[in-house]
Amino acid sequence: MPEVLKNWADRIRRLALGLAELEPIGVGVGVPSPVGQHWLELLRRKLLVELEDEPLLVVAVVGGTNIGKSVLFNHLGGETASGASPLAAGTRHPVCLVPPDLTDPARLGRLFDKFELQPWHSADDPLRDSDAHRLFWRAGKNVPDRLLLLDTPDVDSDVQVNWERARAIRQAADVLIAVLTQQKYNDAAVKQFFREAVEADKPIVVVFNQCDIEADREYWPQWLATFAGQIGAQPQLVYVVPADRRAAEELRLPFYRVGPDGQDLPGEASDLRRELGQLEFDTIKIRTFRGALARVLDPEQGAPSYLRAIRAASGEFAAAAEALSASEIARVAWPTLPPAILVDEIRDWWDADRADWSRRVHGFYRRLGRGVLWPIRAVGTALSPGTSDPRETIRRQERAAIVQAVKSLLDELDRLAQVGNDTLRPRLLALLGGTARAELLAQVEAAHEELETVDEGYRKVLRGELEAWKSANPRAVRFLRSLDHVAAVARPAITVSLAVSGWVVAGDLVGQAAVQAVSHTAGELATEAAIAGGITGGGEALVSSTTEGVRHAAGRLLVRLQARYAQQRAAWLASWLEAQLLGPLLDELRHGAEVPQCDAFRQVESLLQELKEGTADERG
Repeated sequence: MPEVLKNWADRIRRLALGLAELEPIGVGVGVPSPVGQHWLELLRRKLLVELEDEPLLVVAVVGGTNIGKSVLFNHLGGETASGASPLAAGTRHPVCLVPPDLTDPARLGRLFDKFELQPWHSADDPLRDSDAHRLFWRAGKNVPDRLLLLDTPDVDSDVQVNWERARAIRQAADVLIAVLTQQKYNDAAVKQFFREAVEADKPIVVVFNQCDIEADREYWPQWLATFAGQIGAQPQLVYVVPADRRAAEELRLPFYRVGPDGQDLPGEASDLRRELGQLEFDTIKIRTFRGALARVLDPEQGAPSYLRAIRAASGEFAAAAEALSASEIARVAWPTLPPAILVDEIRDWWDADRADWSRRVHGFYRRLGRGVLWPIRAVGTALSPGTSDPRETIRRQERAAIVQAVKSLLDELDRLAQVGNDTLRPRLLALLGGTARAELLAQVEAAHEELETVDEGYRKVLRGELEAWKSANPRAVRFLRSLDHVAAVARPAITVSLAVSGWVVAGDLVGQAAVQAVSHTAGELATEAAIAGGITGGGEALVSSTTEGVRHAAGRLLVRLQARYAQQRAAWLASWLEAQLLGPLLDELRHGAEVPQCDAFRQVESLLQELKEGTADERG
């Protein structure tokens, strides 16, 4: 095998394997299987098959009706292998003559896998009608080594099945002998058949049959120019054969070479069979392989277009996955944790580090303050009638956010169901049928009702943030600890009425802020304000007693804690939506979106590029 073909062989085999692996993946994202497309047929039925063994040269005698193809085929084979008569019996099935040492049915089956191989018994075999695509074969004692000769059905027949068989032979052949006559050289169907052969870079040998050697001498160059010009080819060899019935029956018709442009005068008769045997097999084989490979590599009608289709379909899956990402849908205007709840959580964290005696003192006075100051809380609520339990407030706000998120999700499903491909659309519509909207909203609201406002997961996050803040602000913590101890010692001397009069009239303390402030002593407020950035009433004044940097750091900490809460709750909604509604769909969408990164796709893409560069280098 020539080195060039050896270099292609390994890549072609790996390409075929990669495409076989990629095919079901492509179908999974809605790209039809390429089976039946011309480029894949060439790859599997010609390139792959013929690269497995030492190359053979398949020469097919092709043409229209009633032009003597079978007669010329019998001449080339040196025996009557295909039935022929002046009544134009018509070849229904191909006939193949093979060299005596190439009678391996398995190899022939690989070369002509679109046909049922049948042993040849008589010249009448290919004339019988049958819906099956049959190919009759036998060893030909006169056939040159490594050469296979084929007689073929008419390419312009009224019988459509003949076209299919002729096209299959054209695909398998390396060289086409175009049998033409004065009546057929300009036939549209004949020219279209050979035009497609030229596109595949098949070498063409032209034989003008049934000629009057003297009278037609000035015409066959014109016939040749018309035929060659309209199919876009320059024939390898050109012959003329006289109309002589007796010579045809006795297999002694002469073949006269007339030059590539048909202008040479007929001289001595040529032995076309011998000249075919002397063709540069390897050169022609490389040429036909390169032609077949060019069809495989064609950007618009070959494997690259198949990869583009898969990439585009995968892109639809990626866009749908992004649009339906539960985490993106849940990225609504999620409410933040009310300061009052956050202060309670911060106080619990701070309280855990107090000395036992200090914790008991602060706890006692906190309880006392809450009991004594209930009238002030009532006044605050009256002044701000919209004020309610902060936990109920946050739950109401979250429910509104959840409803908005689910509505956005369902609207997006509706939109994608209209624009998605045929693979994506039924998956989306399945989620929207019946009472899906109402049921989903009811389910998610019920799931939300079971959630704690502040769960242990968030407390862990909060305490981690606070511990980090404490480590980053040691001076502020020492100051607050000392203030806290002083406040605990001074607790008996700080009366509830003093706490109320000193703080209720000092600032804008109405509603929830007032209630929160009046339930604490000055020492507690100092501590909480420095930590939480002045989030309780009156805290801003006390924070000014610390440093500007501490106040800013505490403010940033508060924002961060509230943001982390919103993120955690949104993550819960995303997780719920994915588990209850989108899970299987998102898995499919993400899998489809990743197809261009899978091994099979990347292997095929890489091999196509290597083959493209390799053929370009050889031409260079």
